[in-house]
Amino acid sequence: MSDVHGGLILHLQITGIMMAALAVLNLALPRYLRWREELAPLSLLNRQVFQVHAFFIALIVALFAALLLTSSNALLEPTRLSRAVLAGLTIFWGMRMLIQWFYYSPALWRGNRVNTAVHCLSSIGWTYMTTTFAAALWVNLSQAGAATR
Repeated sequence: MSDVHGGLILHLQITGIMMAALAVLNLALPRYLRWREELAPLSLLNRQVFQVHAFFIALIVALFAALLLTSSNALLEPTRLSRAVLAGLTIFWGMRMLIQWFYYSPALWRGNRVNTAVHCLSSIGWTYMTTTFAAALWVNLSQAGAATR
């Protein structure tokens, strides 16, 4: 295993730890954001669709955390499946990063220390995750190209 592979595996595993922490954090999010009170005015259908979507997003994050913590090395093997997974993760977390910067209103965090800290940490986290997945995809694609030469 090259130093690049070893370093990328470590970064993929760190990203897996970050995703696991995010999945656990999602357990406290409904209480912190007062979803029970905030969602009460919605129709039963809209409230339940929101709750189901939130649950499945957290589940997917937890499952990808498990994948990264147990199989990071397999993502660097030059296969179509590993490239597809890495491309999907790069796009997903890259979009999450862009949403953090360009969709959420600065009014949500400006002037509030806790929310500003969460905004900054989230921005750093999404950037790190996107960069890690993009770097792994780049190495994977480079290996696939070298194998065909």
